[in-house]
Amino acid sequence: MGAWSGDQPGVLVLPSRRCVRGRGLRHGLPDGPPPEFGLYLLGHEPPATLWPARWLRWPDFRLPTDQPAADRAFREAWERAAEERVEVACRGGRGRTGTALAVLAVLDGVPPSDAVAFVRQHYDPRAVETPWQRRYVRRYAR
Repeated sequence: MGAWSGDQPGVLVLPSRRCVRGRGLRHGLPDGPPPEFGLYLLGHEPPATLWPARWLRWPDFRLPTDQPAADRAFREAWERAAEERVEVACRGGRGRTGTALAVLAVLDGVPPSDAVAFVRQHYDPRAVETPWQRRYVRRYAR
């Protein structure tokens, strides 16, 4: 169908021009077209969606519980964002979502040391909430 537009709420435009929408699930689905793929970052399995989705077990204020699964999920979301409307979401849309968006920025070529600042500037100034989430992004390796 096509990627998000950079002017839609919550959409992060990566340097490659890929667009990924971040959101908090507690806020409900925004107006506009639905995602074509979702990556959901929760400590429990999310409700079913009408679009293909992947659940990454990730407790609130923590890190992913399965690093190989996280690597696969991030790579899949980044690859799909080249052609599809991809959203990344947790309950609030800041900590886990911001961390995942920063990892996607690293996959897109943003230096790991700059990825949190990139997401805070272009997505949400309070994204990536904890010191260990910031360290996770800085240490993320392709």
